[in-house]
Amino acid sequence: MYGVQVIGVDQPAWIPTFTGLSVRQFGKLVGIVRGRGAEQTGAGRRWGLSLDDRVLLVAVYYRTNLTLRQVALLFDISKSAAGRVVEHIGPYLALSQTKRKHSPETVLIVDGTLVPTHGGRLD
Repeated sequence: MYGVQVIGVDQPAWIPTFTGLSVRQFGKLVGIVRGRGAEQTGAGRRWGLSLDDRVLLVAVYYRTNLTLRQVALLFDISKSAAGRVVEHIGPYLALSQTKRKHSPETVLIVDGTLVPTHGGRLD
């Protein structure tokens, strides 16, 4: 399509570098997302990337603070397609609403959205 996919699950050495997760942790994350129903079903155009690569794309996007345009280049897809992947997979990465404690081995992704604040004092 555009060139060559730079990173992907077929090159597991990139997973810890771009996501901060071990290959094993990333595999568990993909299993959770798959178990929550993120695999494509029904009619419509198929995704250009596998579910594993789509989860990797979203993890890279959330972890690195790269723009969608930059992440799209890494995965050899359009910026629009990268945005659709983030919109589709992102909710599957959210924690469930249950209030339970997680074991130390549990993989949790924290949203690191930057929020502008004002420098004024409140006192």
